[in-house]
Amino acid sequence: MASAGYATYLVFAAVLVLVPGPDFAVVVRNTLAGGRVRGGWSAFGVSSAAAVQGTAAAAGLGALVLRVEPVFEAIRWAGIAYLVALAVQALRSAVRGGYAPLDGAGQRGRGAAWAGWRQGFLSNITNPKVLVFYLAVLPQFLSPGAGIGLLLGYALSHAALGMLYLTALTLLLTRARRLLSRRTVRRGLDAATGAVLLGFGARLALERS
Repeated sequence: MASAGYATYLVFAAVLVLVPGPDFAVVVRNTLAGGRVRGGWSAFGVSSAAAVQGTAAAAGLGALVLRVEPVFEAIRWAGIAYLVALAVQALRSAVRGGYAPLDGAGQRGRGAAWAGWRQGFLSNITNPKVLVFYLAVLPQFLSPGAGIGLLLGYALSHAALGMLYLTALTLLLTRARRLLSRRTVRRGLDAATGAVLLGFGARLALERS
């Protein structure tokens, strides 16, 4: 029964991972801007933030954050501000249309890795829906009295699924990067990414905590 419940949870978690959201948009943009290294670190940033939120939920800190409304609202609005900032950056790039060559400076090394990880981590850690998922949805798949270890295992499984999917996405985009990085295509993608990020920010702002 326990294994069947876990399998059901994995299917549900995989479906959620496949639904495009802010993390998807951030990884796509970082991959197109900096290639496989920056995109891969962006995916790792998203997954590491999910692991942090899952650990916090298992330790009971997540429930505390949800109960203390000012803290929860601060996180929510920080996420909104961050999505809007990324959206403005993407839209500004679309308007300017000036892109560095694929093998240009600034797309490799520690700078690219740090930029990718930071954007991925911040995109996920400031999204309150992730914490709500771990605290409200995930327990529905656990039997009454399940321990902290089991909750943590389920949460980290979700983070691992996200890492696998986003890494595969990064590799796929890297293969098609020369086509996608053409100036006209890139401007269109930046405009679309900016609009999507603005939409996610607006939806998060309009939702009640």
